Amino acid sequence: MFTDIPQYDWVSRYLPSMARPYARLMRLDRPIGTWLLLLPCWWGVAMASPHMPDLWLMLLFAVGSVVMRSAGCIVNDLYDRELDRKVERTANRPLASGEIKPWQALILLALLLLLGFGILLLLKPEAIVIGVASLILVFTYPLMKRITWWPQLFLGFTFNWGALVSWAAVVGVVASPALWLYAAGTVWTLAYDTIYAHQDKEDDEHAGIKSTARLFGKSSKKWVGRFYIVTILLLLCAGHAAGLGKSFYVLMIWAANFAYNQWSIWRTRDPLSCQQRFRGNRDFGLIVLLAIIIGKFI
Repeated sequence: MFTDIPQYDWVSRYLPSMARPYARLMRLDRPIGTWLLLLPCWWGVAMASPHMPDLWLMLLFAVGSVVMRSAGCIVNDLYDRELDRKVERTANRPLASGEIKPWQALILLALLLLLGFGILLLLKPEAIVIGVASLILVFTYPLMKRITWWPQLFLGFTFNWGALVSWAAVVGVVASPALWLYAAGTVWTLAYDTIYAHQDKEDDEHAGIKSTARLFGKSSKKWVGRFYIVTILLLLCAGHAAGLGKSFYVLMIWAANFAYNQWSIWRTRDPLSCQQRFRGNRDFGLIVLLAIIIGKFI
């Protein structure tokens, strides 16, 4: 039997029993999603900064990513609680199992959105406007798996919006490198979330849930490989548009090699392999961040 095993078990070890369902609803026991939301924000801060990235902005986006990823998970689970009961990996989520009532989740969601807006108010006005616009994506993305075979693309639109917000937070406008970053992140999400969706392919088919994993079927590995190639090319375009130095391109060879190694050992029918390769994208994103920072100087 396959279950959605948390990356870290600190929630059950250190939190009181009454707080654990809320922490699991926010996916605090699975920080990989926060990393994948945060990294495009950090890419934008690092690439837009004239020298070293602003550490205060990096911290704000880190806290904001935890808050908004948690809010997004609650929205997703509110929409999907009936579907989640039909999927083995998600049947024990707090809303699907009845551990948390919808009204309790709505209260927590309201608090998180208020906190997120408070963080947003610390940024430049242009970044605030762009940040508020992301709520359209946050509230519509969970519906996409019902109406399109490309919900992973809409997740990419949502998860990488922070590249635009972070760029505007540094310079006050959205320039072409930010658009290249946003495009790169969107295609990157297509790669890693197709890997993730392979965990649930059979259950999704039974429940009528659409995904690129189901759409591509046996060709998924080829498609994911193509997505990684396009991601690298778009990141190179972003670096060129931002005027990064030669070291950026050298380190992007490392990033490309890392992505290739992860892709080459991915076993599409093995849920554990899907989880491991999905989580490996955090390290890919960190390598790209390092390439951007060093590319500012060399």
